[in-house]
Amino acid sequence: MSLPPLTLYGIPNCDSVKKARAWLNDQAWPHEFHDFKKQGLSEALIDQWLALVPWETLLNTRGTTWRQLSEAERAQGTTAAGARALLLAHPSLVKRPVLHNLSTNTVVVGVKPEKWLAWRSA
Repeated sequence: MSLPPLTLYGIPNCDSVKKARAWLNDQAWPHEFHDFKKQGLSEALIDQWLALVPWETLLNTRGTTWRQLSEAERAQGTTAAGARALLLAHPSLVKRPVLHNLSTNTVVVGVKPEKWLAWRSA
């Protein structure tokens, strides 16, 4: 059974990202880490994710970045197009981590080992 290639997107000091990285390392599952604070997120990547998961799943409305937005900006986050614009303008609004299975072009948002393990048997 071969392991699919993975890219883990997040920021290194995020607790959820730390949990995901530790779990992947404990499983000896090789992965690339993409620090989107330093490396950014492209418009094409955001669009790819939004084609694979609902925008409500990807947009983090519980974090500090969301709370720091103006009322007008938060109102923008109530539609798919508005959420996309916010994610592009503020990458910290991406719910973390995003784990991308490159062989199946699927993503899982959040720490969800049960979903990740399903990739091993696919």
